Amino acid sequence: MNTNAKAQERKNYINGQFSGSSKQFTKVSPVDGSVVALVHEADRAQVDAAVQAARLALKGHWGRMSLQDRVEMLRAIAGGIERRFDDFVAAEVADTGKPVALASHLDIPRGAANFRVFADIVRTYGMDSYFLDTPDGKGAVNYAMRKPLGVVGVIAPWNLPLLLLTWKLAPALACGNCVVAKPSEETPSTATLLAEVMNEVGVPPGVYNVVHGFGPNSAGEFITSHPGVDAITFTGESATGSAIMKAVAPGVKPISFELGGKNPGIVFADCDFDAAVAGMANAIFSNCGQVCLAPERVYVERPIFERFVAGLKQKAEAYVIGWPSDAKTNMGPLISKQHREKVLSYYALAKEEGATVVSGGGVPTFGDARDSGCYVQPTLWTGLPEDSRTVKEEIFGPCAHIAPFDDEEQAIAMANNSRYGLAATVWTTNLSRGHRVAQAMECGIAWVNCWFLRDLRTPFGGAKLSGIGREGGLHSLNFYSEPTNVCIKL
Repeated sequence: MNTNAKAQERKNYINGQFSGSSKQFTKVSPVDGSVVALVHEADRAQVDAAVQAARLALKGHWGRMSLQDRVEMLRAIAGGIERRFDDFVAAEVADTGKPVALASHLDIPRGAANFRVFADIVRTYGMDSYFLDTPDGKGAVNYAMRKPLGVVGVIAPWNLPLLLLTWKLAPALACGNCVVAKPSEETPSTATLLAEVMNEVGVPPGVYNVVHGFGPNSAGEFITSHPGVDAITFTGESATGSAIMKAVAPGVKPISFELGGKNPGIVFADCDFDAAVAGMANAIFSNCGQVCLAPERVYVERPIFERFVAGLKQKAEAYVIGWPSDAKTNMGPLISKQHREKVLSYYALAKEEGATVVSGGGVPTFGDARDSGCYVQPTLWTGLPEDSRTVKEEIFGPCAHIAPFDDEEQAIAMANNSRYGLAATVWTTNLSRGHRVAQAMECGIAWVNCWFLRDLRTPFGGAKLSGIGREGGLHSLNFYSEPTNVCIKL
């Protein structure tokens, strides 16, 4: 059965109050096309009010709050998410259509965990201190301290809405900043629900503001062009990142971007075969392929190529596509009709370019309301040249092209032959090779014999078109704060 919640209003949250607007748009369920939310689009005046509220909060109670009190507030937010766990799961599932099991085990727990992780990190980090000899022999002491950047514009994506919003929001608040957040127009609900939690646990007005809308000529543009916003952090498409760079360039504002990817997976003949097949299938098809880290290019050493293709085909065809609430469902729909059209255009392009369709390549039929949703089949191809568009361009769906290689040098060259550089995964039982190949990858994160295994203290981000800067642990604190050196002459 369909578990979509009754359509609800999603209002903007400005200075501790929910605020409607004169213009609304509907959020449609990708499961069956029903309306799940009526969203209030923020106009320029409302975005300005959110920025002004954030600036006032910086000077007010939040700006004067001790580090320990701020840490306890972050932990209270985490607890608030957990107390309303079922509400967050329902909201995330209604917006995205992803299986309840996935939202329950990944999205919402990580949303809460992000606040606890950064509460711990900000409480224990250290800064530089030096003693300087001076000509008079008395010396001087230098020490560095962190100051918040100010008002941070957080523009979050739709694929992991709460997880990736809080991945930015938690360190921003930990460092003492205030935030104006814009969730994707496709996933407005959990960001709005988080505002209720902020109220419940006593976060001061203006510290967290939510404005709904789109990019150009809407809330996204109003945030990035606002002179009162001191920094921008964004996760999404590379082209949008480029547009944001142009918008913030006149103010020379700090930016942190995690952008697109066309990630490689390399499978050597000496791999643990069953683990590699299972691991690569999970990496390709998780969240219906709507994960920036997913490998859309798979390179398999020739001696096991045919067997590996057959193994992945079996895994792809075992996926259960269905209602989010069904415990057997392990693949939901794509996020929207528009995105499905994009993915299906690549399914058609792959055939035009001469691909052999190993599995999938179309749209499932159900004979019920799901036929009005945004489902596609998990899809695998072989036989394409490396310069084909299907192999070069990010698709962001449950699909991958599989190609053979003959030696390590060739595998590395093929994997790195991309304008993107976000992630890679390598499968081998040769420890030396695993280190060697992972270090040769031109990307921000390389996994060996695993995928999506994350220590939140480690650097995360991309190279080339896949982003600027790093997030995670101290790397996040380094972005969301400004170091100031103090020199004391003794």
